[in-house]
Amino acid sequence: MPLDVNRRKELLRLVQEGSLVTRSWLKDQHFSINAIDNLVKSRQLETVKGGIYKRDGTEIRWPALVYFLQQQKSSDLTIGGLTALELQQLGHYIPLNEHLTIHLYGTESIPQWVHRVVPGIRFQKHSITDLLGYQPDDLTRKQLDKFTKTVNWSSTPEGLTMSTPERAILEVLNEVPDKIGFEHAYELMQGLTSLSPNALQQLLELCHNFKVRRLFFWFADRLNYTWLNRIDRSKIELGSGNRVVAKGGKLDKKYLITVPENYE
Repeated sequence: MPLDVNRRKELLRLVQEGSLVTRSWLKDQHFSINAIDNLVKSRQLETVKGGIYKRDGTEIRWPALVYFLQQQKSSDLTIGGLTALELQQLGHYIPLNEHLTIHLYGTESIPQWVHRVVPGIRFQKHSITDLLGYQPDDLTRKQLDKFTKTVNWSSTPEGLTMSTPERAILEVLNEVPDKIGFEHAYELMQGLTSLSPNALQQLLELCHNFKVRRLFFWFADRLNYTWLNRIDRSKIELGSGNRVVAKGGKLDKKYLITVPENYE
């Protein structure tokens, strides 16, 4: 069998439709530099970005981009917040709509070329430091990483890494009110009937963001979930001073945050 036919078969076997691979990864799979260049020249491989390829004629969707960053680039970027809840069927919107924002959490930046691959998809990076309220050390990052899970997705053999519901809702609350409305956050909390109190305890102790802590307890108190009674509040400081969460809202005297008057 001719060598180029063997290369094509091997390419089809190793590079799944709709996935991205690097030049170095192909070399690790025993493709020579000359073989890779010939596959590009013969249009069996299409260059997405210098040294990054896809099979010619295949469509890239946003999960493949995230998978590429997490697996081939070993990025610490994790699907979180609203996107993580939606993908775990705990949101109110279909996660593969056009004109969608994908929320990623981590310390590394999103490469600029990623934003140009899938039309209508916008990737938004969020800071872990902002969520926690302090600059995390390696130990804290490892503790936070415990609250991620792997979700199977087509054309992603190892799956996508994303925040657990317990971590994701805290990530959402950190975006209230600037990027996520108070009412939307409340609707999301209404769907979280079976959160782990143990996971919440650890996360709330890690997170020193007083706004997030206060909002979480305000919503949880109002919804009166059974898991709430198993959280030791004495270990979770709420800070002092008032916080404006809803502009023009009414001050809740227990948690010292302003909330919309219709909720009071």
